Amino acid sequence: MRATLRTLVGLLLTAFVWAGVAANPAFAQEKGKAAQAEKGKVISTVLAENDKVRVVENRFKPGDVSESPASGATRVVRFLQGGTLLRTYADGKTEKTEWKTGETQILAPSAQAYTTKNVGTTEVVAFLVILK
Repeated sequence: MRATLRTLVGLLLTAFVWAGVAANPAFAQEKGKAAQAEKGKVISTVLAENDKVRVVENRFKPGDVSESPASGATRVVRFLQGGTLLRTYADGKTEKTEWKTGETQILAPSAQAYTTKNVGTTEVVAFLVILK
């Protein structure tokens, strides 16, 4: 258990260092060119990935939607810019959540596919570390 916790903390520290690199204007500008999205769709940029973890930044403009398949993966999310998101599951159930800037959560695996929509008035930026 301790080894797993140490590994998770190490991965999180690495991910947050990557977030600092991504905040560098030159790096962000280069990544922004590669991560063009369709209107109404979230911009999802893979910042780093290996066989154990994937680090992603998701940018939701108001009204943007992302689709998430059912996943057995645990995710750590930190909101670099908070806002209001509405999660709609395949069975029709909805869940509205207000995220604060700087808030960090560990999200359990999801048994159902769902969509996430920014129902607020500001852009939401989420930094995710997804364990494989």
